[in-house]
Amino acid sequence: MEQASSDPTSMVARRAATGRSIRVRSAFISDVHLGSRACRAEALLDFLRRVRCEQLYLVGDIVDLWSLRRGFYWPAAHTAVLREIIRIAAQGTRVIYVPGNHDVELRELVGAEIRGVEVARDCIHVTADDRRMLVMHGDDLDGVVKCRPWLVALGSTIYDRIVELNVHFNRLRRRLGMPYWSLAGFLKDCSGEARRYVENFEQAAAYAARRHGLDGVICGHIHRYGIRRIDGIVYANDGDWVENCTALVEDRNGRLAIWHWPHALEAQPLPTRFAAVEEAA
Repeated sequence: MEQASSDPTSMVARRAATGRSIRVRSAFISDVHLGSRACRAEALLDFLRRVRCEQLYLVGDIVDLWSLRRGFYWPAAHTAVLREIIRIAAQGTRVIYVPGNHDVELRELVGAEIRGVEVARDCIHVTADDRRMLVMHGDDLDGVVKCRPWLVALGSTIYDRIVELNVHFNRLRRRLGMPYWSLAGFLKDCSGEARRYVENFEQAAAYAARRHGLDGVICGHIHRYGIRRIDGIVYANDGDWVENCTALVEDRNGRLAIWHWPHALEAQPLPTRFAAVEEAA
């Protein structure tokens, strides 16, 4: 893939400064976890209001039904996100919702269209340069989810507690003028077992795309964003809106990039190294 001739971040910053919308061909978001205290709904709402796309994919765990069952939490910002998604669909953007494991009950609605939002178990996205990408949440690849649901529930509870602690920790950092820092991400980076799990997940996702004769896979689930080639298959993970506030975006030429929000609005380079990875492969 060829890299853009101009700095896309500068373009984003200029348009944001003038109030103009940022146009991309497609956007993919997942692991929003509306209904949990860890959800960074305000950042996502800003992204949805600024970015205009022809296709918006909601790649699972948009609403955290697990968290809502443990204790109801639903501030106004979470309602605003859902209303914005419905508004985007009403304005002509194709919106596809692929439920994940935290909103698994919505898989009963597969094939339905709700307020202009299509619900699909998984789907195929064709990029502007004709690559066929499998879009799936990713929990089907997780052997622990299938075989040991009690362990997943325990792990989710521990993870939620760490993220809640992180919310208070970063509130203090903001008061001190310090940037956001992810405690959960730090702990995962320190764990060799966690790193092996991510590697195995990526390999399994690439294999799923290859098995279906596709060019790549776009998923979420593990809260670990990135784009890379795995044995000739494009693996793209759009990240999350709990720790990282990231989205996968496709430009009009079919190039893929991860956008960190709101850092994509600042005069710092977007991670175009991912496009370089595609080119090198």
